[in-house]
Formats: sequence, C-alpha cells, structure tokens
Amino acid sequence: MAIRNIREIGDEILNKSCKEITQMTPRTLDLIEDMLETMYAANGVGLAAPQVGILKRIVVIDVTGDEPYVLINPKIVEQSGEQTGQEGCLSVPGKSGTVTRPNYVKVVAQDVDLKTFELEGTELLARAICHELDHLDGHLYVEKVEGELHTVMPNEGEEE
Repeated sequence: MAIRNIREIGDEILNKSCKEITQMTPRTLDLIEDMLETMYAANGVGLAAPQVGILKRIVVIDVTGDEPYVLINPKIVEQSGEQTGQEGCLSVPGKSGTVTRPNYVKVVAQDVDLKTFELEGTELLARAICHELDHLDGHLYVEKVEGELHTVMPNEGEEE
C-alpha cells in the first residue's frame, strides 16, 4: 500500500470521464488499497480514482471513520429530498463552498469481487456519494457552489 499524490484543481485529468471496470486485477486491488490509505492520510471522507490520476470508475467513502465503502462502477438509481451545506474537496485544498445535494440517494455498484450491491445513504453519506460520483464524470463541486468559495482552516470542511 502507498499514499498517492492527490491531483488538484487545474489538473486536466479531473475534467475527464472515467472508464468502467470490467475485470478485477491485482493492480486494481492495489489501487483501491492505496485510495483508502490516501483518503485516511488526508483526513478525507471520500476519494475518487481520478483524484489520484487514474481514470477508472472507483470511489472509496468513509463518513464514520470505521466503515469504508468501495464502489466500483457506481450509478445513482434513486434520489430525493434536498440538503444544503458546506462542501470541500481534497482536490480543492483550503476552500469550501455551499452546495445543494439530494438528502437521500440509492446507488447500485459493484464490490471488489465485482458483485452488484445497493447502498442507500442520507445526509453526509448521500452528499459524499454524489460528490464522489461527480468526479467520475469529470466534475468538481466548485461547479455547483452557491455564492463564493471561501478559505477554510485544515479539517474545517465537512466533505472530503
């Protein structure tokens, strides 16, 4: 396992769409382990593969600190409600902004064995799922910010 460099806003890889995973390889399993280690080292709650320079449809999320989710080829199939709150991103260090997201989402994804499963989330988990899946299609939260971005102190942001 290794901590990978997190790509930051302005890096063109963050604006590209990712490819689906069709088979699990040792290299992809290593990537997933590295993503988890990188996310935890950066005190994030989520990380998408393009944030470490890999254009694959993989995200890792852990909003509780003890229950990481690995989502491969995730797709949101249901959403409802609305929440507005502060959001930040490991790829946009030192900044946060107000973003409105669904308060509930259901996602269909695959696990590391490429078995399909569903995950439902509300509040912070729903926000993290939406935020990370946006990365897979080349979008950053700053595109959705209501008003201005503002500077935050380390560990002050709610998301990522």
